[in-house]
Amino acid sequence: QAFSLFVKAKEVPATGRCAAGGDGVRWRCCQQAFEELAGIHRHVALQHGADIGQQAGLEAGVSPSSGLALAGKADGLDGHSCSRPEISCTLPDTSHVSYDDLTSKVGEVLLYYCYCEVKDPEKLCAWQKALCQHLHLTGKVRVASEGINGTVGGSKVATSLYIEVMLSQPLFKDILCQEDFKSSAGGAHCFPDLRVGVFKEIVPMGIDPKIVSYKETGKEVEQYLSQASQGQSDTILLDCRNFYESKIGHFQGCLAPDIRKFSYFPSYVDENLELFKDKRVLMYCTGGIRCERGSAYLRSKAVCREVYQLKGGIHKYLEEFPDGFYRGKLFVFDDRYAICSNEDIISACRYCGTLWDQYKLCSSQHCRQLVLTCPSCWNKGLTACCPVCQEKELKVTSRASGQTLKEECECTWRRPRVPIEHVSQRTLDTGK
Repeated sequence: QAFSLFVKAKEVPATGRCAAGGDGVRWRCCQQAFEELAGIHRHVALQHGADIGQQAGLEAGVSPSSGLALAGKADGLDGHSCSRPEISCTLPDTSHVSYDDLTSKVGEVLLYYCYCEVKDPEKLCAWQKALCQHLHLTGKVRVASEGINGTVGGSKVATSLYIEVMLSQPLFKDILCQEDFKSSAGGAHCFPDLRVGVFKEIVPMGIDPKIVSYKETGKEVEQYLSQASQGQSDTILLDCRNFYESKIGHFQGCLAPDIRKFSYFPSYVDENLELFKDKRVLMYCTGGIRCERGSAYLRSKAVCREVYQLKGGIHKYLEEFPDGFYRGKLFVFDDRYAICSNEDIISACRYCGTLWDQYKLCSSQHCRQLVLTCPSCWNKGLTACCPVCQEKELKVTSRASGQTLKEECECTWRRPRVPIEHVSQRTLDTGK
């Protein structure tokens, strides 16, 4: 059944077949075209054994006429086995869509998340992989017992079908809605591949979801943003993102922690509790997901007067208020690195100081840091994130192959892992 489902997902709709292919059903897979059933079967068996193994975990039947995976009672999908909704393994019918429309490079990138109780994360993961492959979507999807977090890219036809199927999924009923899907111009080309996996958390904060749950999140409200941006003394506007994200764009008057990973955020809160004492804290991040757990953690410390979060994050805010309090670009975790919301450039080239906000990966092979280097400096060979990396890159190229160096550079060892803020009341009052 899993094998049949995988092959069905590779069918080319009748409207997308070329005339030379005749009237027989054709398939496309791995940039190859197949006219014979035996050909696609042989290819799938040889090249996609691991994928079939994962998809077999769906334990769903296949309807030959529609190509949809059907929920069966044998695997507990009758909807009555427990109080929590079970996972429907349905794939959308794409027979009415041309292959060109389904794989068009002109499309969009979706960003979404849904916190909910997932009884079988492995099954949800296998279905997500099958669904994304069926719609030719690329991107990253994290699944956990606490929910799902995804950012996927594809044609507008594909992303529309994806949203439609996600909203019809019983597991997400009355939780996920159309507004939860944030979109921006892009497509499948924005990601190198498709990665779907099961994790302990759908956003890596490093705290067991059983200890700090999304169910204890802060209140969702937007009305205090203007107060925070104007520097109200009892209000802190807290950016929950990493330093390289806030560096190229942030809300006016925010406090942006100089941390590299969200998993450092709990320690940052612990080291700076006095800063948040008796304050109204407004938290924001890219799409809202980090605030769900971050605000829950801050609330668990019982030092703040109130804790709020921005519903839908910066992404949703910019859709409604493109000329609002957010300045600069919005960092995104795909090959675009950033999307534009206004004409402001608030960051500078690492080498010459000219205004610049287009990230590139450090050219040093051992390093995964991002660097802001303008075209002029890039053309001069200033392509590493710091002089230390520039020097290490020269050493690596002069050594024998197979020798590697640790990911350590000026960008990491000069920055405290968890900074302690020294923010005066006067600074807070002026909103800086």
